[in-house]
Amino acid sequence: MATARGCFLALLAVLLAVATGVECTTVAYGERSLILDGERRIIISGSIHYPRSTPEMWPDLIKKAKEGSLNTIETYIFWNGHEPRRREYNFEGNYDVIRFFKEIQDAGMYAILRIGPYICGEWNYGGLPAWLRHIPGMKLRLHNGSFENEMETFTTLIVNKMKDANMFAEQGGPIILAQIENEYGYTMLQPNNMQSAHEYIHWCADMANKQNIGIPWIMCQQDNDVPPNVINTCNGFYCHDWFPNRTSIPKMWTENWTGWYRDWDQPEFRRPTEDIAFAVAMFFQKRGSLQNYYMYHGGTNFGRSAGGPYIATSYDYDAPLDEYGNLRQPKYGHLKELHSVLMSMEKILVYGNYTDTNCGDNVTITKYTLDSSSACFINNRFDDRDVNVTLDGITHHLPAWSVSILPDCKNAIFNSAKVKTQTSIMVNEEQKTGRFKWSWMPENLRPFMTDEKGNFRKNELLEQIITTSDQSDYLWYRTSLEHKGDKSYMLYVNTTGHELYAFVNGKLVGQQYSPNGNFTFQLKSPAKLHDGKNYISLLSGTIGLRVYILFKDYFIRLLEQ
Repeated sequence: MATARGCFLALLAVLLAVATGVECTTVAYGERSLILDGERRIIISGSIHYPRSTPEMWPDLIKKAKEGSLNTIETYIFWNGHEPRRREYNFEGNYDVIRFFKEIQDAGMYAILRIGPYICGEWNYGGLPAWLRHIPGMKLRLHNGSFENEMETFTTLIVNKMKDANMFAEQGGPIILAQIENEYGYTMLQPNNMQSAHEYIHWCADMANKQNIGIPWIMCQQDNDVPPNVINTCNGFYCHDWFPNRTSIPKMWTENWTGWYRDWDQPEFRRPTEDIAFAVAMFFQKRGSLQNYYMYHGGTNFGRSAGGPYIATSYDYDAPLDEYGNLRQPKYGHLKELHSVLMSMEKILVYGNYTDTNCGDNVTITKYTLDSSSACFINNRFDDRDVNVTLDGITHHLPAWSVSILPDCKNAIFNSAKVKTQTSIMVNEEQKTGRFKWSWMPENLRPFMTDEKGNFRKNELLEQIITTSDQSDYLWYRTSLEHKGDKSYMLYVNTTGHELYAFVNGKLVGQQYSPNGNFTFQLKSPAKLHDGKNYISLLSGTIGLRVYILFKDYFIRLLEQ
């Protein structure tokens, strides 16, 4: 009877799936690739972060990605954007992540869900909510119940939302992979916390797999101490020489950096189109099967979401789609051509046998064969000279630092250094308009210079992130002291903040910021105290929070001159 009831329920589920047009996808993996519905597949993906654009932009961005011959979209999940205050959630507007994944599904593409929930991503505090610092016993990203309880609560929330919306592949949704944690082995496996880090990263893998989402979990840049129930992947400008640490898992590249983020005081970083194409072609020549562009569309750090310190509002990243979603040529077109060639060779790349033949230093021919078909790659890794390579009686010319792809091992139909796409340059033109008028509004700082204003009093200097809960970039510190007579001193303030303004009795006596990433400095300023009560006020500012940088207590000294 139980068996008959089980068969009836299974049949009912199938009928419902057929009635609603849902096609479930099974996801497995082997040494050569992901296996979708029993078939080995090549995945060409691009990162588009939903909070870095608007919902109105999403369909067009995804459409352009698909037209660029991508078949997958990858995104992080942004914990502090979704839970800015503990147990108060935000899934509206450009944080409507379910709507974003439905747009991917409607476009007929796959998706990769990178929960983290620590994400780095040049996002404020690496995506971690500042309110975590209020919880007793909290040690971020190490083995302790305070952090693990909060991480599991949020991870489960996101997973359940995806399940409720039928977003996972086994439910008929687009999500074929999920990621837990982020670049952990790269940053956190240090001698002073090795045991705690080991216990934590294995707890992460176990917690993730208990979510029962029906698809594999991955960990990026986790080459050391890899839990057995996840796939480790590569991040970087080049991943062709990287291989996973187990033979039973595919070679996957979760972040191919198309450019770089921009700091406020630094020039824009540009990665040549030819170099990206070289890196991708090399990756697939050396048995890669999944690669993701980070970023395909970078977008904008709206509000106070830019991390840092000193990371700019623009997150353009020199991506194939620029900050506003326009095609960046020739990068977009040249990579599209490469993707089309690779996808035309999909079956032979993931099923075929392969041989590598070295032709002297820095030149390699790789031949894939399947039945009576063959496909070849030839690479020239010299960065200062062209080479001629003869294959089966045909000589092929390869420019320096390039890869040629020959789908029939005879005709080179793509070379990474030979860009055929027309270059386009977008020019910003100044628009003259009388609609905008600028005005200055002075701020009354007097209340902050005396005892007239203040939220609370403490007999100690407070750490800034805990005190502000990341609700403001600024924090006033004030103290007062009685002094006999008039006298000059030297005011010293030690800080690990970003910028600092010092006032004595309402007058600015010094200001300083920390340049070049050295976020520990000492402000040193002359200060004159008068007879009676004197006020020392410090205005501390942060320009984007980053993980591992703690805004610690200020240490103040007055030394007689």
